[in-house]
Amino acid sequence: MPRLFGTNGIRGIVNQEMTSELALKLGMATGTFFGRGSYVLGTDTRISNQMLKNAFTSGVLSVGGDIIDVGIVPSPTLQYSVPYLCAQAGAMITASHNPPEFNGIKIIDSDGTEAERGIEEKIENIFHKDAYRLVFWDAIGQVQYMDTRDRYRDAVRSQVNESLIQEKKFTVVLDCGNGAGSMVMPYLLRELGCRVVSLNCQPDGLFPGRLPEPTRDTLSDLLCMVQGNTADMGVALDGDADRAVFVTETGGYLDGDKTLALMAHHLVSPGEKCVTPVSSSSCISDVVTKNGGEMVYTRVGAPLVARKMIEVSAVFGGEENGGLIFPRHQYCRDGGMAMAVMLDIMAHTGKTLSQLAGEIPSYALFKGKVPCPPGEMERILEELVEGENQDMDLVDGVKIFLPEGWVLVRPSGTEPLIRVYAEARDPKTAEKIASMYLALVREMLK
Repeated sequence: MPRLFGTNGIRGIVNQEMTSELALKLGMATGTFFGRGSYVLGTDTRISNQMLKNAFTSGVLSVGGDIIDVGIVPSPTLQYSVPYLCAQAGAMITASHNPPEFNGIKIIDSDGTEAERGIEEKIENIFHKDAYRLVFWDAIGQVQYMDTRDRYRDAVRSQVNESLIQEKKFTVVLDCGNGAGSMVMPYLLRELGCRVVSLNCQPDGLFPGRLPEPTRDTLSDLLCMVQGNTADMGVALDGDADRAVFVTETGGYLDGDKTLALMAHHLVSPGEKCVTPVSSSSCISDVVTKNGGEMVYTRVGAPLVARKMIEVSAVFGGEENGGLIFPRHQYCRDGGMAMAVMLDIMAHTGKTLSQLAGEIPSYALFKGKVPCPPGEMERILEELVEGENQDMDLVDGVKIFLPEGWVLVRPSGTEPLIRVYAEARDPKTAEKIASMYLALVREMLK
């Protein structure tokens, strides 16, 4: 039976893989699995959001579920709204950081976490077998509209020292990338007493300002505006605002690994746990172990990180792409919470963002990929394990610890690719390690 869900929901190009028919059937399957009750539904700013939202809504209504439509919101706002409204489940129409022609659907469990793989498999089974529980005409569900953005912002502010942050009167340049963050995040920063300089904060599903993924290459305008406005920091959000990327007051770009390590340094105390995927940098384990904390590693994917955090009672976790999870608030990536916590750390320490970043060890990470038929991936990994005599970690793919660093070879969760990550103290060594293993994988494929 073909798999619908990838590592982060279902995604595809609109009217090719991601169609109204798929959204309709997925709504029916989701409503059939979770049963009658209310379902919170939100979207990002993509121009296909109404098409897919209406189709998914029709599916849920047809099996007797009710829809609470919260409009255009960041994913973390939608995920906060599901348990807040005591809903049966939820769904977010978003393709996150993918280009404008993509869209997708994430199913959210009743506790606000992204649905685990076991739930996805049961929904897939209903979907493929057309085993929907359609109701009689007089039991069809209803739609109501609700605004939960204020409640979400209140919840974020309650997790930090709001008065101390307000005293500092920080200047923040915020780049929402024309995404869903435009509807919430500028207001959150103003409530925290910040002077906000907005960039690309007009919601526009064509993303005219920049592509939805905030990378070093797409943030040149933000870097310039931070320096030009003598700001204390810059923040860039992805399309659904569950990821935040930071820029220092000097216009320096902070890699996601360094942001994750910086926050772990201030949030993880002796005896406490921090969770991150095996692909994350060693700088995170360096600061956590120095603090007397414990690192726990998972496979790549935000839902897997969140579930592991629940399992081990971790105080902090996240991914190297800017997706940070703060369990005192909720178990999902949250760009708004990340902004507030960074301001809180700056306010408490009295240090600039560049000073805080300078306290974190530096490593160089190099990434590459090799096209690989799905049927060959398992063989490649098995041959890698057999051919190595170094220490290894097999949590996700094969992570090999070398004298000069480490390399991770793992199958992509969304594409027919094998990904190779290599880390070392300097860029040249990291690239050399990655190139060696990329060549090895290509040779194995022959």
